[in-house]
Amino acid sequence: MIDLGRDVTITDVDRMEDRLYITANPDSARKWSAFWVLLVLASIIASAGVVADSTATVIGAMIVAPLMTPILGTALALVLADRTHLLHNVGLVLAGALVVVAIGYLIGVVHANDVLAATNSQVAGRVSPKLIDLTAALATGVVGAFALVRSDVSDTLPGVAIAISLVPPLAVVGLTLESDAPGEALGALLLFSTNVAAIIATGTAVLLFFRVRHAVAESGRSLAEFSKRTLAVVVGAVILIAVPLGWGTLVAAYEQQVVTKAQPVAEQWAQEQGWIVVRVAYQQGSLVVQAIGSPPEADADALRADLDAAGLGSVDTQVTLVIGGTKELPGS
Repeated sequence: MIDLGRDVTITDVDRMEDRLYITANPDSARKWSAFWVLLVLASIIASAGVVADSTATVIGAMIVAPLMTPILGTALALVLADRTHLLHNVGLVLAGALVVVAIGYLIGVVHANDVLAATNSQVAGRVSPKLIDLTAALATGVVGAFALVRSDVSDTLPGVAIAISLVPPLAVVGLTLESDAPGEALGALLLFSTNVAAIIATGTAVLLFFRVRHAVAESGRSLAEFSKRTLAVVVGAVILIAVPLGWGTLVAAYEQQVVTKAQPVAEQWAQEQGWIVVRVAYQQGSLVVQAIGSPPEADADALRADLDAAGLGSVDTQVTLVIGGTKELPGS
């Protein structure tokens, strides 16, 4: 039988509290300063990485970001029914989130162009969360909590930081708000909320599984009662988050079905017109078809008729026609 090392001691609990409760440490001033300095720097790195559409830079921000600490601290406080540290950690998560959004917004003000999903893959990957994102977040939360309980596997924490997306979606919230795209900002905020809810839920479950409360009770330390209502609230939050994610999954499936059906129709139309289709996608409620060719301009109405005949008559379509050609420019 696999030994998961469930024999947690009060020493382990003290270690976890020292790591997750900034206010419970005699060296709290240094921890406070470290948290805020790292958070501000991670926010700048993440915002810059999103603006530059750089995956490597965004990953760097994930590693630096310290938001995982108060989120897991919230889970520990829930398990120990520690109201004071629960409020402290929740407040720290909310305040930290606001700081990241504000920094993202300010960097968006400085940047000349809008940062939107249509032109930026970092934004596009964070504004339409789906159920698979919740699944990944739940699994990542388990790993993070397990590494917290088992100090011998703490080396996995950098991987957890990369796997869970906390600061980048908040940076996207600020950037898209500045770019006047509240819908995309809401999607990024939903992704952040999904990750937070998943970490707290799985963190609570793992800490209960490892009998953290039992270790505290055996030590003789006073321990408030763990309410079943607390567990119901945590589970309810995950279920509540899952509803819009489920809807997003259904919408994404429909959009993919439309694109799959429209692709051969558009390519056939373009071939008949002597043009080439360079892109077929579904964006903001419309099918988008981009084609390039030489004069005369392709007949867009013919494409509409072909789509109608293929059973896509109810799908709004936007066609972009780029007229190209070759022109000699001799030098002097």
